[in-house]
Amino acid sequence: MEISKKQLDLVNARIAQLLKAGSFYGKKLKDAGIDGVRSADDFKRLPFSEKKDLRDAYPLGLMSVPEEKIVRIHSSSGTTGKPVIVPYTAQDVEDWATLFARCYAMAGVTPMDRVQITPGYGLWTAGIGFQAGCEKLGAMAVPMGPGNTEKQLQMMVDMQSTVLCATSSYALLLAEAIEAKGIRDKIHLRKGVIGSERWSEKMRHSIEDKLGIDAYDIYGLTEIYGPGIGISCDAHDGIHYWDDFIYLEIIDPHTGENLPDGEWGEIVITTLRKEGAPLIRFRTHDLSRILPGDCPCGSPFPRIDTIQGRTDDMFKIKGVNVFPSQIEEILRDFKEVSSEYQIHISHLDGKDTMRLYVETNGSVDFLGLAARIASAVKHRIGFTPLVKVVEIGVLPRSEKKTKRVIDTRFQE
Repeated sequence: MEISKKQLDLVNARIAQLLKAGSFYGKKLKDAGIDGVRSADDFKRLPFSEKKDLRDAYPLGLMSVPEEKIVRIHSSSGTTGKPVIVPYTAQDVEDWATLFARCYAMAGVTPMDRVQITPGYGLWTAGIGFQAGCEKLGAMAVPMGPGNTEKQLQMMVDMQSTVLCATSSYALLLAEAIEAKGIRDKIHLRKGVIGSERWSEKMRHSIEDKLGIDAYDIYGLTEIYGPGIGISCDAHDGIHYWDDFIYLEIIDPHTGENLPDGEWGEIVITTLRKEGAPLIRFRTHDLSRILPGDCPCGSPFPRIDTIQGRTDDMFKIKGVNVFPSQIEEILRDFKEVSSEYQIHISHLDGKDTMRLYVETNGSVDFLGLAARIASAVKHRIGFTPLVKVVEIGVLPRSEKKTKRVIDTRFQE
């Protein structure tokens, strides 16, 4: 989707702001001799920014306005290196709440809803974003934060919460806890706004069936406001994103070239209005595609497909590149298994081995099911894993993000 004249004008305003501030990214643009863009071709020649660049700017090198205008910071987890510190102005905070309120409205949330918020608060962008959008919309926030499942369920019943905000992993954990306690008839949920990790269609349907809700996939990342820059709609045919606040490209992750609408590649985002830390052509490493054509829901906002993973999710085994989403597609065809799975990769006796753990109920022939799944992986991907079938509930559940791939080859 080619950048519009209006979007180019907004990009130029951000470039001028960065150059004037002399911030980390402003210096990068100045060193590259860039003072603006006059066409879509000009824009495509702008340098990419990477998470490494943002880490190198630690702690406040991204700040692109005078410090007295900064009212808040947020941060990435920093689990793989220095954290990224993202400064926000009052306008950034207001804009983020506006974007998030749009997401709630797209999901059919109204001011009469009671919104139970389970993602974490603090430096992470999740909980406070869910709350700000809820308050902007005019709904009632129930700001629980993560953990304490017993308390979550008590408040869900007593407050008659109608909307659940959670990671997909925690939504499933809560759904299974409700099922185990036999309190489904006391639950008033009707909507789920689910985000922070990629989840399969099978998992979405499982959460919807167990909780009796419609679940919507919200998208975002710390560097670009946080969750709330896009969400799925009632058509459940991709994720609408707010192209008056961000410009989104899909590139070939290997060549960096733009890909046509409909082709899978890496999402690259430019912030059009952000003040505290504008980003130009930020490589997210998320994999998706721009969906051409109009959405059945009637929204004019463009769409990307459901996130299929990250370029750094891929693992290589027996000479084959594998993404977790490929395993999910295979498991989707086996109605006997739950949405939960785990992949363990190890190096034994001089060769790489993949164990695939899946869950099913006790009435299924475990050995026969394991053999059929192993055969399907061999047919679709090209090698035969060791499949271990366990009973439902054996695999770990998480209050945050579930770790799907455990690779111990480099530890051994």
